[in-house]
Amino acid sequence: MSYLNDPRVLFATERTLLAWNRTAIALMGFGFLVERFGLFLRVVLGHVEEPLYRHASLVIGVAFILLGVALLAISVRQYRLVVRTLGSEEIPPGYWVNGGVFTNVVMALLGLLLAAYLVLM
Repeated sequence: MSYLNDPRVLFATERTLLAWNRTAIALMGFGFLVERFGLFLRVVLGHVEEPLYRHASLVIGVAFILLGVALLAISVRQYRLVVRTLGSEEIPPGYWVNGGVFTNVVMALLGLLLAAYLVLM
């Protein structure tokens, strides 16, 4: 249990969670960009896609997206572990401490949907 009795500890923890959220979104965006650039190159160069062949851009792009999803899950776990150690004086009355958690869970689900879309497309 923390004995700082300062709500800034909670807010710093929440900022850290949201910083990991931004990092994960950037990784997922980069993964999407890598996958789409591979598609762009195939169209420009006129390659015919073989149905069973997995292109490197697809694999690398989906790997970046899944890395972002993993970061979202890990950051939620870390945030919840820290919040659990805070005292009641450090959490303002009526403050919803799970707003960032909700955001990360939704982003993780959307990342999984994006990865599935790219793989199945």
